[in-house]
Amino acid sequence: MSDKVTLSFSDQGVATAVISNPPLNIYDLEMRDGLIEAISAVRDNPDARAFLLRSEGEHFSAGADLSEFGSASSIFEARRIRWERDPWLPLLSLPVPTIASLRGYAMGSGLEMALLCDLRIAATNTVMGLPETKLGMLPAAGGTQSLSQVIGPHKALPLILTGREINAPDALELGIVTQLVEPIDLGDTAKAMAEQLARLDPSVASALRRCIAASQDLPLEIGLQLERRLARSS
Repeated sequence: MSDKVTLSFSDQGVATAVISNPPLNIYDLEMRDGLIEAISAVRDNPDARAFLLRSEGEHFSAGADLSEFGSASSIFEARRIRWERDPWLPLLSLPVPTIASLRGYAMGSGLEMALLCDLRIAATNTVMGLPETKLGMLPAAGGTQSLSQVIGPHKALPLILTGREINAPDALELGIVTQLVEPIDLGDTAKAMAEQLARLDPSVASALRRCIAASQDLPLEIGLQLERRLARSS
């Protein structure tokens, strides 16, 4: 890994990646490379049964390090480099259930990373948002797609257009997060949830995630056929 990303595996099969880039856990190239390496290690470990993404410090992540854009010849070149070293798609393609543990700021690409996880547990002090439009940019770490899939396009559109911040209770009501806990309980709750996911039969967990993902794209009749086929084989 790197100094900014550590990875550990528990006896229960929980892989835990911890990001650390104080004080705001900003995503820079080193952190993204560390996450790609960590996620690849989870993918290649046959004993991994669940993936937990959490952070050190008071904040999950305040987003990307925009100062990196200044070292490129243009913003387009900067984004090309960024997309070539992108942990978001590797996270989305992990074969095991995934969970994000949020606290403090979960903004921009920090929130986008969490939105690609299956479940999101948030401390009551979490503040979320996709502020990129305020900077004249698209939330191009998957935000337009992932937020729309999680809460629906009609709810996602005003949040993305305005770039407004969302507190934890509002995020729970919108469906952005699946559970709220007090900050002091966040670590234990996220760990317990990850261990619960790890106890699922891997073939069942994989089939469930595949069926639910397919429901976004397939007509109901075809989706039911997929569900039936996977139920027979799992």
